Amino acid sequence: MTTPFDPATLRYNEAGLIPAIAQDATDGTVLMLAWMNAEAVAATLATGRVTYWSRSRGELWRKGDTSGHIQRLVEMRLDCDRDALLVLVEQTGPACHTGRRSCFYTAVHAGTEVEIIAPPAGETA
Repeated sequence: MTTPFDPATLRYNEAGLIPAIAQDATDGTVLMLAWMNAEAVAATLATGRVTYWSRSRGELWRKGDTSGHIQRLVEMRLDCDRDALLVLVEQTGPACHTGRRSCFYTAVHAGTEVEIIAPPAGETA
């Protein structure tokens, strides 16, 4: 069953932001976590290019405009409380500003040891 989506039903935090997890729509890799405000959600849905809110710059940030590492929207999903988004994307190039495919490249083992599990693109482990 489908019904019209009302963006006003999303639950933003006190700063007017909602966390958005970007996941590769093809293989399920979790790529990154960023934040969206209502304007970023609207821009993403209207254009098909994933747009976030940059907390450090205080402005909209369309993924890939400066790096060329574009995220094209495949599907946006809402969690049960509507206070988090899952953005399924078609990712061009690395998603992480470190040059890695995913921002989740550091593993903690047994709660005490940290391991870098993915090198930047073009490097070998």
